[in-house]
Amino acid sequence: MTQATTTTGGTLLSTTSRLGRRLIQLYVGLALYGASSALLVEAGLGLEPWNVLHQGLAELTGLTIGVVSIIVGAAVLLLWIPLRQRPGLGTVSNVFVVGIAMDGTLAALPEAHSLAVRIPLLLAGVVLNGVATGLYIAARFGPGPRDGLMTGLHKRTGRSIRLMRTGIELAVVASGFLLGGTVGAGTVLYALAIGPLAQLFLRVFAVSPAPGGSAVVATGQPRRAILRR
Repeated sequence: MTQATTTTGGTLLSTTSRLGRRLIQLYVGLALYGASSALLVEAGLGLEPWNVLHQGLAELTGLTIGVVSIIVGAAVLLLWIPLRQRPGLGTVSNVFVVGIAMDGTLAALPEAHSLAVRIPLLLAGVVLNGVATGLYIAARFGPGPRDGLMTGLHKRTGRSIRLMRTGIELAVVASGFLLGGTVGAGTVLYALAIGPLAQLFLRVFAVSPAPGGSAVVATGQPRRAILRR
């Protein structure tokens, strides 16, 4: 009886510790994602696809880019309903934390004017985005709303993940550019680098799954489908 109780207690402690680590990873990753996006905004050399749209809408509405990110994320999440996607804790947290962190970082950053400052900001933003992506996705609390839209369309249409992702992001970039969002060398660099970086940091921050899984995780999302919010 004593041995069984000790084993049960040890398992519970291990599960609690694992959950605590995953929660920390989730929120640190989302906060760093917002900060990395702010670095790319400040660099002014091109944004990741969705933030091209967010910036364009911010220019149009007068809202901050972080607030626009939250509104767009919430709107995209509503599209999960007809696609029958199941959000997780990470999905809902993604909507709010990234936008808040982005606006907070932008408020704290001094303006960058020279290329000698802007280029390092761009490189730091891309690398930090890869670290952040690895952190929050490896925590396994569900995909971001934009990733869920992509995988939901994949399931409903039978089209490939690659086609869905490419189509969505081309439409997002084009719309954002027409609204005044920044497209440039940074956009191309991000598109080329984020996949390998995120794959690397997914391995670095991987958390072993608890026996029986977790009720707060939206499972079943293909790993190759991720790498963006």
